[in-house]
Amino acid sequence: MADPSPVTPAADESFGPPPFVTRRVYRDRQGARREWSSRHHRKAIAMPGSVRAEHVPRLLTQCLWMPGDLNWWIGVVFAIGSSLFATGGVLSLNPWLSGWLGMSTMQVNAVFFAGSIPFTIAAYLELFQAGNAGRKPGQRRRVTGWRPSDLGWLSCVLQWLGTIMFNFNTFDATLPGLVWWASDLAVWTPNMIGSVLFVVSGYMMFGEVCHAYWGWRWRDLSWWSVFANLGGCAWFMLSGLTAFYLPGGTGHGIVTFSVFAITSGAVCFFVGSVLMLPEAATARLPRVDRSAEPAEPTTP
Repeated sequence: MADPSPVTPAADESFGPPPFVTRRVYRDRQGARREWSSRHHRKAIAMPGSVRAEHVPRLLTQCLWMPGDLNWWIGVVFAIGSSLFATGGVLSLNPWLSGWLGMSTMQVNAVFFAGSIPFTIAAYLELFQAGNAGRKPGQRRRVTGWRPSDLGWLSCVLQWLGTIMFNFNTFDATLPGLVWWASDLAVWTPNMIGSVLFVVSGYMMFGEVCHAYWGWRWRDLSWWSVFANLGGCAWFMLSGLTAFYLPGGTGHGIVTFSVFAITSGAVCFFVGSVLMLPEAATARLPRVDRSAEPAEPTTP
């Protein structure tokens, strides 16, 4: 259960993909109009519309180095994992390149496994952040928290579980001598489970920003980040669907498409991760006022 709000707002309007509330416009006790957004509350960043054109140069400069900000670390670590996945994909699509580097197939697969580790670390940091959103000074930190009515928290949980599946999937792919059915069981099955979890999580995160089942918010930096992330989830799903093993071997065309899909997904994840950096820098805008934001949307 979330901490009680420091203000008891009188809700005017609530938005979000039913049954979730991801945005609320309300009046505080002084009658001032306030706005609450799930993603921006848990990340403690500026609300959409708070960023002006003159802020852009400052955000791009600040976002390059913010080691004291958890959002910055989440974006950077996700970007590292995405880069390793993209590198593994490029090496797989270009055997001459991996051969020139003296890398075997198993070593290339190890690059994918290395990329799965930062994914899991960043996903847990995001879950930790969601579980502790609105925590007051002196309150005990939660390992994961429990907010099943919070769409953002649910998305973070599924994303984290999906990354764990990719840990198993990519590690098992480095094991030599697996027959086709063992590869399907140890490599393809966790791949598909992780892909499904990623798609559901990515769509939840997208809906959290759109405040609806679908929406276009071209001027919202957060929207572009989660949109790129959703694209990465879709590409990973396509890769998983075509990455199965057959008794007589899988066709070269299918294998090539599967690797191309995972590489494309990694590029999308990298874009989404990089966009999280200027988004994180919006927390430093002096004009952002959170003094009357509730800890979470409450039902009046």
